[in-house]
Amino acid sequence: MRLNQRLMPYLLNLPALLWLTLFFLIPLAGQVATSLNSGSLLEGGFSFTWEWGNYVSAIQEFGPVFLRSFGYAASATLLSVVMGYPLAYFIVFRGGRFKLLLLFPVVIPFLITYLVRTLSWEALLSDGGPVLGLLKQLHLIPQNAFLLGTSTAVIFALAYNFLPFTILPIYVALDRIDRTLIAAAQDLYADHLTAFRKIVLPLSLPGVFAGSLLTFIPAAGDFVNAMMLGSPTRQMIGNIVQARYMDTLDYPLAAAMSLILMVSLLICVGLYSRLFGTEELTG
Repeated sequence: MRLNQRLMPYLLNLPALLWLTLFFLIPLAGQVATSLNSGSLLEGGFSFTWEWGNYVSAIQEFGPVFLRSFGYAASATLLSVVMGYPLAYFIVFRGGRFKLLLLFPVVIPFLITYLVRTLSWEALLSDGGPVLGLLKQLHLIPQNAFLLGTSTAVIFALAYNFLPFTILPIYVALDRIDRTLIAAAQDLYADHLTAFRKIVLPLSLPGVFAGSLLTFIPAAGDFVNAMMLGSPTRQMIGNIVQARYMDTLDYPLAAAMSLILMVSLLICVGLYSRLFGTEELTG
């Protein structure tokens, strides 16, 4: 009986362990092996030779692209938090019985294909589109002003596409706050700003932490927005990896870049958790 009780947790976790092994650990091992290959697919194929030079080449050639990708992702994450936190706060504390109804427009983008949303931004930000076209007609910006092909377009599109990933965790964190704590602070003569700063904001930080990670991680590896809204000089590392896999068929270098991106993201997440994580999330 005791033996069965000891084995039961492992048996319950067995399906998850099998899933992770088949669809994460084995592909990851294959990716590592590919990154250490040398040769060319068109000239005799690849061979496993412990070619660590692929990692050196990836950093030397595309180091600035890695930095640009992280810069875009960080800017989009910051923009998403700045826009998403007030919206989540309004829905939770001012939505009343219509909270779920107000939350529905936040979820609507998930019902639309990611590519279609990006195409919509391409039409929206075009030179004659509704944004620039109107501003040019009102003579608020120069007639030769443009947004497509700039870093601004890529960052705003990233923030828009991943905004729901920021809002939903913040919404959950705010909704879990005990309102009696806020009432107690106000009974002790704290104004609304002080109550927010002392009660609401600290208790909502787990949501901000989770939402920012859910936005930053996929944004750093995205390639669709930079491909459709950026320019050849505004590429992200995802564009380079995609081109190396699909166009030049340089699988070892593409695998090395993918692993560098993954390790870099893990380091960023670890540092972020160390500096800004909360006991609720890290404990």
